Amino acid sequence: MSIRIILADDHAVVRTGLSMLIQAQPDMEVIDTAADGKEAFDKSVRLNPDVVIMDLSMPPGENGLSATARLKEAKPEINVLVLTMHDDEEYLFRILKAGASGYILKSAADNELIAAIRTVHQGAAYLYPSAARTLIQEFLHRVDQGKDLDDYQVLTEREREILTYIAKGYSNKEIAELLHVSVKTVETHKAHVMEKLQVKSRPELVKYALKKGLLDLE
Repeated sequence: MSIRIILADDHAVVRTGLSMLIQAQPDMEVIDTAADGKEAFDKSVRLNPDVVIMDLSMPPGENGLSATARLKEAKPEINVLVLTMHDDEEYLFRILKAGASGYILKSAADNELIAAIRTVHQGAAYLYPSAARTLIQEFLHRVDQGKDLDDYQVLTEREREILTYIAKGYSNKEIAELLHVSVKTVETHKAHVMEKLQVKSRPELVKYALKKGLLDLE
C-alpha cells in the first residue's frame, strides 16, 4: 500500500519537481499539493494523508510552522516532515515543538528526502545530520550544567492539556467533548504522551501528573 503524501510549498516549480521524484517511487503517491499552510491544513484534514511534506516559509500565506502545530492538534496521527532551507538551531527547536516528525534541508540529496519520508511514515523521527548534532550538543550541555532533562518539556500544548484532564479523572469521551475533537484524536494524543513519558498505563499517567502538580492547575 502506497504512502499517501500531501506536498506543501509556495513555489510551483518545487511542487512539480518533488511530485515527480516522489511519484517515481513504487511505494509513494502524492495525493495533493498546497501553496501555503492554510491550504495544506485544510487538505490534510479532508484527505487524511500518511505524511505531509511542509515547507517552512510560504509567504504570503500561513507558514509551515503554524500549519504544523494546528495539524498535529487536529490530526495527531498524520506525520509531518518539514522541508526548509534554514540550517539553524532556532528553527530546529521550533519545528520539533510544533510537533513535526522530521526536519530536512532543501539542499539534501533526493535519496535523503525519500529516506526521510519512509522514516517518518514508520513513526520514527528523522533529523538531518546537522540537526541531530545540534540536539546531541544541547543534551550534553544540559547534562554538563546539571539541568533536569524534563520529559514534560517535550509534550505539545495539546498533549499537556489532555494529560491534565486524564489526571483529573476525565474519560477519553469526556475529554473529546470538552476539546471538540474525536475520541480517536484523544486516544492518539494519549498514546503519544505515554510514549514520550515512558509510562504504560493511565494510573502511571496520574501518578506522573501528581508529581508535576498538574492537579493544581485550573
